[in-house]
Amino acid sequence: MLTEPTAELNIFYDGTCPLCVKEVDILRTLNHDGKLAFLDIEADGFGEQYPSIDLNEARQILHGQKGDGSFIYGLDVSHAAWRLVEKGSWRDIGFSITRWPLIRPIANFAYILFAKNRYRISFLFTGKSRCENGNCKIN
Repeated sequence: MLTEPTAELNIFYDGTCPLCVKEVDILRTLNHDGKLAFLDIEADGFGEQYPSIDLNEARQILHGQKGDGSFIYGLDVSHAAWRLVEKGSWRDIGFSITRWPLIRPIANFAYILFAKNRYRISFLFTGKSRCENGNCKIN
């Protein structure tokens, strides 16, 4: 059973996507202060526990909920997550660049392409298009 997250940023991710799970696993290891909570939108009972999250939309674009209850989406979620766990890291700098006004629309378009094709892209990079029986172990 899922529990109500209490974090600065609640990340609603696709637990059937190998690359998505890999990034969440990295963020989990860096989440020493518990600023992030991770919620698998494909977990049993998710829709009932979080009826305010439209599963069809969450399957199209990454959703994040800030501690104040407001929602952010896509690369804004990734940027916020990396800032909370690794200030000053190369990933934080990289995500910050994607939020610059001239680059933001291009980065957002590229993210949407990635999100729509994440299973194919996962297969290219990991040899798996989807996790099997909840197992997303990537070597």
